[in-house]
Amino acid sequence: MIFLSFKQKYKKSIPARFALFKNPPFEKEGIWFHVASFGEVKSLKPIISRLDGIKNISTITQTGFKEAKNLTKHSRYLPYELFLPFWITKQKALVVSEAELWYGLFYIAKKLKIKTYLINARISNNSYKNYLKFSFFYKKIFANIDMVFAQSEKDKKRLLELGAKNVTVNGNIKAFQEIEVTRVFEKPLALSITLASTHKGEEELILKHLKLEEGQKLIVVPRHPERFDEVDKILKTYSQKFSLSYHRFSKYENFDSDVVLVDAMGELINIYAFCDIVILGGSFIDGIGGHNPLECAHFGCKIISGEYIFNQEALFCLVDGIKIVKVKDLKANISKLKSTKIIASAEIEPIIRELK
Repeated sequence: MIFLSFKQKYKKSIPARFALFKNPPFEKEGIWFHVASFGEVKSLKPIISRLDGIKNISTITQTGFKEAKNLTKHSRYLPYELFLPFWITKQKALVVSEAELWYGLFYIAKKLKIKTYLINARISNNSYKNYLKFSFFYKKIFANIDMVFAQSEKDKKRLLELGAKNVTVNGNIKAFQEIEVTRVFEKPLALSITLASTHKGEEELILKHLKLEEGQKLIVVPRHPERFDEVDKILKTYSQKFSLSYHRFSKYENFDSDVVLVDAMGELINIYAFCDIVILGGSFIDGIGGHNPLECAHFGCKIISGEYIFNQEALFCLVDGIKIVKVKDLKANISKLKSTKIIASAEIEPIIRELK
């Protein structure tokens, strides 16, 4: 932990989660939302905007914390469980998103007579077997959760098996996420292919099976900013090998080169707005579970994904036209892609009514 705290990714979050770095308890009683990271924080906006009073948000990542500050000034890092008894203050309600099932968090909340909710709840196929092995423990967690809003009927069934009560299905709240273009770029003449939200090992793996043809452009947007320099080296090697022009976005803030590394946060939506083809990262190596396809589908982009999407199955079901392939079949399928469209939505009114 001490070693990690020197890395940029954890420089603020680790000391804060020990409650040592500008991370005091919430000063005012309100509705307390806890989510894991950036994407989950963004998904709260449609709900938070409909509620009056104090909205407190806790998260565990630096990118999530930064986004939370855009929604409310009452933002904190969630301390490690050992420190929660000394940190948690009385709130009107605790609303936890997805799979943040911390026993200490819910137990202490109930001891303080805080109403507890789990929203956007899911249990992936990969996690389900492990959850069942420790079902006795999850039953103790769910004993302290008053109401659960699940993503799907399958999730509801699994949650009930693990001891959850008062479970209703209302879909994935990320379907309500506001998708806003913050900067308009001129659409390049070349066919634009974006590698979106890629993780360590994915860029090299994908590029082995993706050779740009004449009239094509490659835009790479890594998921984590601490990997920008690492991906820069990969793309320089790739560009030199095939005699392609290349630059980092932060240098020129345009897409004139054949290959562009987007080493800036908050630009992905703006790129989706003009992009032709999106290759969704986090899905070509096992362990990540895919990423949200709704943002690029909003603009009708042609979408191709790897086969490992176990964390995003509920969202993939909302989009028609996504091509799911093995990495070795990537190039062969690019010419066969169809434009995508969002075919279903979710219901957030029950959550809002309950919290009001």
